[in-house]
Amino acid sequence: MNNVCNLFGARYPVVQGGMVWCSGWRLAAAVSNAGGLGLLGAGSMTPELLREHVRRCRVATDRPFGVNLPLAGRDASSLVEVIVDEGVKIVFTSAGSPRPWTRYLKDKGVIVAHVVSSSRFAAKCEDAGVDAIVAEGFEAGGHNGREETTTLCLIPAVRRATSLPLIAAGGIGTGRAMLAARALGADAVQIGTRFALARESAAHDNFKRLCLSLEEGDTRLLLKKLAPTRLVKSDFMTAVEEAESRGASSEELKALLGKGRARLGIFEGNLTEGELEIGQVASLFREEQSAAEIMRDIIDEYENALTTTREWSTRADF
Repeated sequence: MNNVCNLFGARYPVVQGGMVWCSGWRLAAAVSNAGGLGLLGAGSMTPELLREHVRRCRVATDRPFGVNLPLAGRDASSLVEVIVDEGVKIVFTSAGSPRPWTRYLKDKGVIVAHVVSSSRFAAKCEDAGVDAIVAEGFEAGGHNGREETTTLCLIPAVRRATSLPLIAAGGIGTGRAMLAARALGADAVQIGTRFALARESAAHDNFKRLCLSLEEGDTRLLLKKLAPTRLVKSDFMTAVEEAESRGASSEELKALLGKGRARLGIFEGNLTEGELEIGQVASLFREEQSAAEIMRDIIDEYENALTTTREWSTRADF
């Protein structure tokens, strides 16, 4: 058992990303029951809905689970109140500075991890007092960093910048990728895309089917003037590309994005007008699986790849 497993009380060093419109109590509980750490995606929840999901998740699993909390959202303070009031013990903060909330949460007995996209921000997180860092590379879906640093480059850079437990994210969806991340210095991995397409994910079947048919190059990192987001090819993505290519301002992009685009695409399944967020690794997968099946595949592949690597290292001609 490594330091991340010890920190969170999980059997395996696998964290399920707390994705908007995907990561409800069914998915979080299923991942935790399978030995990983399930996260509720508070970014698409009202405080009242988060409270309901926390309570239902607690009934569905006796294993540790946590909440992903985007700090830039309007309801951040109210969501924090729910988290503390409901006795949630693990919080992954993202999309904002962890400094305003980390000490408060830790004083309430909460373990805090924060998501970053650069080694500079990783060092700031350590100064802010977080317990662990998630380093998320360019390949990830959802909100990303403007630096466009790939996971392969980001993980060793963050490892050099901090001694905290390090969780690699972005483009990781298999056991072999997990082994590679750990070889680069990560202690664990956070997997979003593959779990977003799981049977227990709250995403609409239309969205899942589309993402399970994607090929390489079918996503783009756009909306960099707002919050960098990896979008699936669609009419909406084309409109965003055209607006950005002619130099649209952030105000124009906000107007184009409007309200509820992600809900419309991911949760309601409108593939034409909705915002469709997914990571590059989606192109590796073709079938919907349960969270338990995904966990089993990842761990089995990781262990087989580790055995093969050890065999290579003992060969005389290596």
